[in-house]
Amino acid sequence: MKLVLFDIDGTILWSDGAGRRALTAALTEVFGEAGPTDYRYDGKTDTQIVRDLMRAVGHDDATIDARMPHLLERYLVHLERELGDGSRTHVFAGVRELLDALEARDDAVIGLLTGNLRAGAALKLRSAGMDVARFRIGAYGSDHHHRPELAVIAQRRAREELGLDLPGNGVVVIGDTPDDIACGRAIGAQVIAVATGRYTVEELAAHEPFAVFPTLANTAAVLEAIFDA
Repeated sequence: MKLVLFDIDGTILWSDGAGRRALTAALTEVFGEAGPTDYRYDGKTDTQIVRDLMRAVGHDDATIDARMPHLLERYLVHLERELGDGSRTHVFAGVRELLDALEARDDAVIGLLTGNLRAGAALKLRSAGMDVARFRIGAYGSDHHHRPELAVIAQRRAREELGLDLPGNGVVVIGDTPDDIACGRAIGAQVIAVATGRYTVEELAAHEPFAVFPTLANTAAVLEAIFDA
């Protein structure tokens, strides 16, 4: 049995900057400023992003913690508005076919391993015409701010919710950043990197994932990598 955990942004889909615009609006509302404009969101959890941005402009952790719940509420409101009817959300090549192929097998379970809040993940997937419920296990940025902890949470939830007591090599993480690779390594999972985000095949390969693909379009090759992992 393999637990196959997908990142969302840059791996499953691209939402045309909806998340960044939504968080910028929420931060401006709640803190009066949005932080450095050159900060890179990819590979980070939503709560880590908030903390990094607000620390950079001088807010202490106590202030950030106190305002975080309201900030996240406002972010989700703005995110739903930014995503709109989903017409600007793009699902990457091969993703739907790969998910369908994995769901058709009796030796695989699909899940999510994403820095998005649980509610934010559901909104982004819905904008792409996907139901978050098809992913039977999930670990989210709302579970922990430190991304490597999410792999531990996903592995534990597979055991508690599905009765799957999987060793690290029974878990496959699919993501588009070096942080996804490091996250999978936190539990000894095999990582399949895909260059549909900001990083090239060569940049991802330098971090030594189990396999790296330019896209997930070659379903047969990706499946082979998953079940060889």
